[in-house]
Amino acid sequence: MNNPEVWLRGPLPGYPPLLLPVAHALLQSREDIERLAQTVPTEHVWERPGGAASIGFHIGHAAGSLDRLATYARGEMLDDEQLRRLKAEDDADARPLGEVAAETLAVIDRTLAQIRATSDASLLEGRRVGRAGLPSTVIGLLVHLAEHTTRHVGQAITTAAVLRGLRPRSGER
Repeated sequence: MNNPEVWLRGPLPGYPPLLLPVAHALLQSREDIERLAQTVPTEHVWERPGGAASIGFHIGHAAGSLDRLATYARGEMLDDEQLRRLKAEDDADARPLGEVAAETLAVIDRTLAQIRATSDASLLEGRRVGRAGLPSTVIGLLVHLAEHTTRHVGQAITTAAVLRGLRPRSGER
């Protein structure tokens, strides 16, 4: 029998109770990325069916956006390396999905450690986002980073399914 989705497996020791939904979402994304890395054929990683973003883009963007949003949640601004990576995100990359996935999993792990260290007392503290300094809070950023990550991982899963469906059957061209 398969495990239920992460959010149905109960509390996670070491995480603030108010942030369990965030941790559950990131852990689910982690499992989904691991599964994609093991099942997506190499030739599908950077394909763009119908002009949609590739599987590789979605998984790589999840890492970059997660890193940036976690930085803002800590009350920090982006550094030069983060800004460089942001500008390079749209470039078609030919890296293997396993490499892109490993980077994303490492960012998820760092973010989970940050969540474990986040106190309930800090959740409503104000935070500024981007060069414009748009207003948010610690909890607002953490919830958004979870939903944004799950959105892109879900899009990667859907793109993988579309590409599987487009594959010619044996003997067809």
